[in-house]
Amino acid sequence: MTLSSPEAPTAAEARPERPGVTELRLAAFATHRRVRFPLGPLTLVTGPSGSGKTAALRAYEALARLGAGAELREVFPDPVGCVPERSRPDAERRRGFRIGCTVDGPEGPVRLDVAVQAEPELRVVGERLSAGGRTLLETALRDPGRPSVQAAWHTGGSAVVTRVPLPDDRLGTALLPLRVAGRTPGECQVLAAAEQMVLALRSVYACDPSPDAMRPPVALGYGRLLRDCGNLADVLWRTRSECGRRYAHLVAAVRAGCAGTVTDVVAELLGDGTVRGLLDRGDGLRTPLGLLGDGELRYLALALVLLTGPGVLEVDPAGEVPAAYQSLTVLADGFDRGLDARQTGELVRLAARMCERGHIRLVGTVSDGAHAHGAAGVTVVDLTP
Repeated sequence: MTLSSPEAPTAAEARPERPGVTELRLAAFATHRRVRFPLGPLTLVTGPSGSGKTAALRAYEALARLGAGAELREVFPDPVGCVPERSRPDAERRRGFRIGCTVDGPEGPVRLDVAVQAEPELRVVGERLSAGGRTLLETALRDPGRPSVQAAWHTGGSAVVTRVPLPDDRLGTALLPLRVAGRTPGECQVLAAAEQMVLALRSVYACDPSPDAMRPPVALGYGRLLRDCGNLADVLWRTRSECGRRYAHLVAAVRAGCAGTVTDVVAELLGDGTVRGLLDRGDGLRTPLGLLGDGELRYLALALVLLTGPGVLEVDPAGEVPAAYQSLTVLADGFDRGLDARQTGELVRLAARMCERGHIRLVGTVSDGAHAHGAAGVTVVDLTP
């Protein structure tokens, strides 16, 4: 595996106001063992088929869902598929996997590492939240017969730590804001680190545009872009009237990436109450999106994702935190799937421009790293053996 990234910030630079994941760790997950992925505002993971690109994004999304409070069984419907290949069970027939990440933000780098047992039953068996060389939260499975782990978090008062049981089917870090009182400086540090971690993880939108889903007309009214972008026309109808400036950027991006003349991208309301998207070719000629090729549709959908935000994408941002302190992370498996070289180049440049502004981050997988290596503002993770 080889890595390349933009110049690192100097020590004199202030901590980022918006928390963001800066490293993904797969200690033992699917095809990966003892692997670390550096993540920047725009990260592209490249490598041949079978190198583990999709597994890396799967682990990131799993951490995001756990950070949002989801139960283990929702996050890992097939936990055995996450266990590293050729992993042997112990004397009690237990097997599992380990993943983690680092989030940088106002509190500095905060680390999270999670150990999950997949067999004989799914449960969290260990978790560690740490910052500045200090362990702030640590959990461990003490009694396999109980559905809980023993948790200890830093207090810093008369008692150095507080020990309580926590459920073994959820991420303990996500539960801390409801469990820690914040009466001592130590507890305040635990809360601040946990909140930074949860804020960075929960603001994630995973998408994989499906051209077949985008072709037919769709019902009008939902207005938030689904994971498969199947309701693209409905979102076009909404966003056109909400932000003319960003919509103009979308039209310019589509013009650069789609064949033929493009003067506008419009949504047309049909007699049955549904809406369909069209490319305005000028001179009264309009092409329904249903007639576009797979690559053009995926390009259009990804450009729209990059040019919108949490209010338009189907994501649950932290409502208690001002938007100015949040950064949405887009996970795009197959970022260049179906795209030609020109479209891929345009999309990478658009992503770099949008990620540079700080309100959005992107982690995508690409089959061809030619447009990633050497591109300004792109962190490249190359899984080529």
